[in-house]
Amino acid sequence: MFKRLFSRAHRPVIQGAREAQCVPATRAQEEAQIHLESACLRAEAVLGIQVPRPALSFKLRGRCAGMAHLQENRMRLNAVLLEENPQVFFTEVIPHELCHLLAYRQHGRVAPHGREWQALMRGVFGLAPRTTHSLDTQSVSRSVDYRCGCGTVPLSIRRHNKVVRGQSQYLCRRCGQRLSAA
Repeated sequence: MFKRLFSRAHRPVIQGAREAQCVPATRAQEEAQIHLESACLRAEAVLGIQVPRPALSFKLRGRCAGMAHLQENRMRLNAVLLEENPQVFFTEVIPHELCHLLAYRQHGRVAPHGREWQALMRGVFGLAPRTTHSLDTQSVSRSVDYRCGCGTVPLSIRRHNKVVRGQSQYLCRRCGQRLSAA
């Protein structure tokens, strides 16, 4: 059955100069494409409209699980978090991002997690419209250790880079001392 759902005719392909054609590198990525196809079929059945298949890539980095690019009808997923939490991606993240694309297609530019998006989450997928995920992002979070009078404090890469460029200085929340590189 899944083979029929995931035929070449419906295979999402990324077009454009930004990213090369999406070829799944892992079993979880293959399954993500299959679940995206079945989510599109479900949306078509519930809404009674033709849903253009979004291009899918796995090049999202950082702590975001997924991101929808509305005008390009494109979806990016975080490959590391997908490998660690495939079931959450299949049941929550993919429907979440698809609802962004559907809301844009049906209503134009609307609030990212507004009424239109929430109605799609509930009506099409029967999911609570949550705006953030609760995945463990430890494996994708990078930090640099800094010191103060209390001990060691992790600072995000973004904040560390601001310190290096001389744009910011940070104080410890507990003791109030200026943080310095460990």
